Amino acid sequence: MNKVIFNQHYRRLLFLALATALACMHAACKKEVTEGAPVITAVRNYAPSPADTLVSDITTGQWVVLIGHNLKNAVQISFNGIPATINSVMFSDTSATVLVPAVIPFPSVSAEDLNTIRYVTQQGATTFTFGIVAPPPTVASISNENANEGDSVYIYGLNLFFINEVTFAGTQITNYATASDGTSIGFVLPALTQSGPVVVTTKSGKASTPFNVNDATTGVLCDFDKINTFNWGTGVDNSSVNFPGNRGNYAVLSNGILPAGDGTWWDWQRSINTNDVQWVPADSLSLPLDEYALKFEISVPAAWTGTSIYVIKGYAFDYMARYEPWQGTNGAVSPFTTKGWHTVTIPLSMFRSNDGRGSAAASLTGLLGATGNGAVNIQTKNFSALPSASGLKAAIDNIRVVKIK
Repeated sequence: MNKVIFNQHYRRLLFLALATALACMHAACKKEVTEGAPVITAVRNYAPSPADTLVSDITTGQWVVLIGHNLKNAVQISFNGIPATINSVMFSDTSATVLVPAVIPFPSVSAEDLNTIRYVTQQGATTFTFGIVAPPPTVASISNENANEGDSVYIYGLNLFFINEVTFAGTQITNYATASDGTSIGFVLPALTQSGPVVVTTKSGKASTPFNVNDATTGVLCDFDKINTFNWGTGVDNSSVNFPGNRGNYAVLSNGILPAGDGTWWDWQRSINTNDVQWVPADSLSLPLDEYALKFEISVPAAWTGTSIYVIKGYAFDYMARYEPWQGTNGAVSPFTTKGWHTVTIPLSMFRSNDGRGSAAASLTGLLGATGNGAVNIQTKNFSALPSASGLKAAIDNIRVVKIK
């Protein structure tokens, strides 16, 4: 009797052991399926309209959704060999939302990387062949919009490669150099005969600035020469020794090392104050704020750190735009100089409350008033709680407001 009971108990234990082993094997197989190497099967559009649309090709700076399996735990995603920024919140096992890098150096992409999406997870990697095309060029800025013949000029933007033609103020530029990543074009400026836009034509399309370069009149509020609404403030000079490459008269902002919080702008060397002048045509004041920008040329021959140049309208500090080119990201500081003259562009949407760190005005009239008329005040201050790291000596010319969109 005892032997029979023992055998029955033994058989029950053996059955439980076998069942547990089978369950573990099943779990292991299931884990292997869900955590295997990634697979991409399709790419769809991320934009809300048209939503969920599969695409046949993609371009730089585009949000896309990669469809497939085992897409969790991505450690790298690259397009044409260029890594994208990974945001783990936007991944699931069957999809991954990712931004295609804004800069892809198409001319230097190797044949094996061309038109590929490389997806790497902790469990493996896959390469998916897919069309990645160069978009039309964009022009973001010009190093000096009012340069002289023989000056070095740079056009900055994106996708500035596979170039067919470059024109500057209507003059074709035939000798130029391009950055390998398509972010700039450099050349020595030939003689110009007129004003006009900058136009870059590539195999992918055309980009044209909405404003003219080599333009001494459009939107100019003060040039310290013919269009001279200068009222009072710092001195005016025309020396080509102190600030080479000038076009006639210019104003000079100058101060030494400033104590913490020093904002005595009324020191005559530390401010440029014009007479009242029309910032934006009265019939354009209903346009969006970000369609206009204040511009001027600046020359800074010696290292500048700490002193801030700021712009306000009509001596009112409700809205302020701060120009601090020495200020880097995450609090980093790098002394700033220019080689000759450099164009500064401050969109009117960058005029902010709270000493330039708050909110933008809701409209052009909110910033400029009902008439859009008033003085331009360009002044200096040390906003820091410490003495400024250096003084400032900078020439400023061709103060203007122009349409940028």
